[in-house]
Amino acid sequence: MRSYLNLRQIALAAPALQPAEEAVRAVFGLEVCHRDPGVAKYGLENALFVFGHAFLEIVAPTREDTAAGRFIERTRGVGGYMAIFDCDDPLARRARAERLGVRIAHVLDYPGFVGSQFHPRDCRATMLEFDHSDGGEDLDGPYWPAGPHWRDAQRLDRVQGIPLVEVEGPDPAGLAAHWSSLMDVPVSDDAGRPRLDFDLGAVRFVPAPAGAVEHLATACVQVADPAAVLDAAARHGLPADGPGFRIAGMRFIPVASAP
Repeated sequence: MRSYLNLRQIALAAPALQPAEEAVRAVFGLEVCHRDPGVAKYGLENALFVFGHAFLEIVAPTREDTAAGRFIERTRGVGGYMAIFDCDDPLARRARAERLGVRIAHVLDYPGFVGSQFHPRDCRATMLEFDHSDGGEDLDGPYWPAGPHWRDAQRLDRVQGIPLVEVEGPDPAGLAAHWSSLMDVPVSDDAGRPRLDFDLGAVRFVPAPAGAVEHLATACVQVADPAAVLDAAARHGLPADGPGFRIAGMRFIPVASAP
């Protein structure tokens, strides 16, 4: 198997699932590709959408005292909940994290799928997850978290992917160095801002005022018609945020090509 590391999925935490789900459907013209009944044991419900060959997941608490609910309370609903990577070597990445003093929050082990969630306080900015789905080296192949029929909901004529996400914080260089060490990916320069590039997707680290909380702030979404997406967001009443809009605490910027 070839070596690979793909930024395959972004997860958002919303106080209620339906409004966020309806916003994604209305703005991007996508339908839910999968719901995972297994998240119920964590007091959650979810919906996944396929964005090209990447995925957007929305989770919402169904009871009190859940990790997602505490995240929403702690952050006041600002920022993405998780960044999820598919890779060829999840056990080696778990061992690397432990050597670096990063705690393992959850171990995931199912038929055809293995991975780990790293503690968000040790990761900084957001929870990181590193998984492997059997056959996942083929982007058109299986991706266990999205269910067996995810390609039925793929609309490449509308949405081609999530080529870039941005993380904001007062120390972008330090955070980039931390993630670089954790992921074993070199830091590059993107117009003066640190950046990590993966086989699929990239992360850019941007400055925030002193004292600001580090968070997963922005997803750039490659779409066929950025202007139409912005118009749909305005019609749906989503709050504008610079060149984009917000859904469940995260900024989305529609782009015609990968930044």
